[in-house]
Amino acid sequence: MKTSAAQEKDRWDPEPRWPALIAVIAVGGLYLALPPYLIIGPRWLFPAVVIGLLIPTVITHRVGKHRINRILGFAVTGLVTVGMIVSVILLIAALPAHRESPTELLLSAASLWTTNILVFALWYWRLDAGGPHGRDSRLGHPDGAFLFPQMTMPPEIKVEAGQHTWSPNFMDYLFLAFNTSTAFSPTDVPVLARWGKVLMMLQSIISLTVLALLAARAVNIL
Repeated sequence: MKTSAAQEKDRWDPEPRWPALIAVIAVGGLYLALPPYLIIGPRWLFPAVVIGLLIPTVITHRVGKHRINRILGFAVTGLVTVGMIVSVILLIAALPAHRESPTELLLSAASLWTTNILVFALWYWRLDAGGPHGRDSRLGHPDGAFLFPQMTMPPEIKVEAGQHTWSPNFMDYLFLAFNTSTAFSPTDVPVLARWGKVLMMLQSIISLTVLALLAARAVNIL
């Protein structure tokens, strides 16, 4: 006979994957907005490879091949990360040559800054507490690399607030990534794990670099 916790788990809906899927597609779309000198190879190549990896990722999730899905998910996230870092490096290299117009610079900086948020939200979502599959396998969210406010609530308060089965989804990690790129630090979600601290430092460095380059070029134009 199942326990009440197991019965409640049976009623627990797995975290939807479509927000993360939209985020990856958005990264591919933002890549298309970059000027040619911030892109390696044909403009269509990077989005095509991303879409090509997304198709088997979605299929393996649908058929329950979680191990293969996890590997493909890391491959997609790694690919968009490499694409973003390469574009940031090319932006730094192009700045002294004044190859970009003010409009191009603004669009490039906005695209890369937004991409930075989406890419690291994907990493936080994919790595925290065993990733989406690991979080779906347990009731609630008792531990993890990030200390969400719901994790600090006493059990009786959680029950009263209807949060006893709460678990973070992609939007929670997107909010965390947005705050990191905006404030260059965690706000309401402290980071506990060392890998999380490393990723947040890297995200802040990329965000600060893009914004600093934009500000420096804007001052120079004026």
